[in-house]
Amino acid sequence: MERTTTLGGNFIADSNPIDLAGAKVEGAAQAAHRTADKIADRATAQVDRSTEAVHRAVDGAADAATSAAEWASTISEQAKAVQTRLTESASATIRARPIATVAGALFVGYLLGRLARL
Repeated sequence: MERTTTLGGNFIADSNPIDLAGAKVEGAAQAAHRTADKIADRATAQVDRSTEAVHRAVDGAADAATSAAEWASTISEQAKAVQTRLTESASATIRARPIATVAGALFVGYLLGRLARL
């Protein structure tokens, strides 16, 4: 009767060395599979967390872009309102003092012409 020991130190009677090596290889393969499964589970959890973080970041960027677009649309409306007020104010001033307005425009034109010659 042949006596051999396994990795754990147990004695096995009448064992074939090839069978023992196959059993050891099978045990190592199963341990490798378990380790790979644990790593895959951890990686999956990390990918899920990363995906959630990316989704939150994209949602935040989309919200910021939406509010910026809304702000930009109100700015154009405000600019149109300011332009309308300035046009009405200038028209009222020109109607109230047409001679002073023309004299002022001539004076400003003269100054700009003198500055352009320098």
